[in-house]
Amino acid sequence: MLQRTTISFFGRTNAGKSSLVNALTTQDVSIVSDIKGTTTDPVKKVMELLPIGPVTIIDTPGLDDTSLLGEKRIARTHEVLSQTQIAVVVCDATLDDAFGQDEQSLVLALKEKNIPYVIVFNKWDLQGGESSKAVGAENVLKVSAAQNTGIFELKEKLGSLKGQLKTKPLVSDLVSRGDVVVLVIPIDESAPKDRLILPQQMVLRELLEVMAVPVCAQVENLAEVIKKLGSKPSLVITDSQAFQQVSRIVPEDVPLTSFSILMARFKGTLEYSLECTRALESLNDGDKVLISEGCTHHRQCKDIGTVKMPAWVQNYTQKKLSFEFSSGGTFPSDLKEFKLVIHCGGCMLNEMQMASRIEQCKEQGVPVTNYGMAIAYMNGILPRSLAPLGLSED
Repeated sequence: MLQRTTISFFGRTNAGKSSLVNALTTQDVSIVSDIKGTTTDPVKKVMELLPIGPVTIIDTPGLDDTSLLGEKRIARTHEVLSQTQIAVVVCDATLDDAFGQDEQSLVLALKEKNIPYVIVFNKWDLQGGESSKAVGAENVLKVSAAQNTGIFELKEKLGSLKGQLKTKPLVSDLVSRGDVVVLVIPIDESAPKDRLILPQQMVLRELLEVMAVPVCAQVENLAEVIKKLGSKPSLVITDSQAFQQVSRIVPEDVPLTSFSILMARFKGTLEYSLECTRALESLNDGDKVLISEGCTHHRQCKDIGTVKMPAWVQNYTQKKLSFEFSSGGTFPSDLKEFKLVIHCGGCMLNEMQMASRIEQCKEQGVPVTNYGMAIAYMNGILPRSLAPLGLSED
């Protein structure tokens, strides 16, 4: 599975967070300095880390940053919690109050959010022996980034914490060994150059893992591919933007859904997004609609988010609407001006980030739906696209 585990490092300035990240990754991910506040913004590194697998490492500014921009930096540090799946709380073992108010408050927040964590007392080689600083022995490690001691144990601990994370199937529970699954992957001017998008990669990999038989096609040769199979496929999964064309080609008795809908289920946002899809019916002239994507990419001439989706919504509602757009890590904090949010599948966001955005919409009373469901709804094929998942529109 290509989904990465997000591991974030928190702690006070000069606790050795950056040194610990560099020791753990055996790379110079973060700048290390004796000057307080060297890390001014969260630093991200995408990599493979054994025994965990693919990860995103985030090194955060100090919890006690007293510089001119300190409050904003601390706020950004706390924002990282919304995307953290495993937390490393780094304490400076040379301090008498190594596990002080900052660390205690952070651990409480982690417990409230059910985020697995480990407390690491760094610089243990300098602290001069055992002390009462360590709390909750099962969550505590003593390390020295400078001496590279305790790093192996930290990796093993992170691996065990990953085992506590809930894993969900993307598509493997919908098929059996030997099932033929057709993946409709348009290669047009809006497709990324020389690669598949992440949901397509993830579905393909998971199908191979369960020994299903994935067959890739484009809209233009889909009918020919299905005919050549000799028997009907067990499932067809399409890119959402081709939903209408594909639904006309695929026989009614063949299950059909989209990568975007599968991603919504995988991220845990499917049910609420489905509930909000009907908000398309209540849009009026002048209403604002936010179209949000979790990744940042170069916009193509027929980009689905900024070109196709607004056109489809305008055509369906027959209303004069105002559209705004967000992408990547940015998501408006104040959503009250919007009557609807239409979000991509969120393949570049982890489950916690998607849940945070959905909860933000809920709290502000703004309906939020998903690309795939919105497109299926506007084309009158939402019930069909939900059927393979055992769901109905009602």
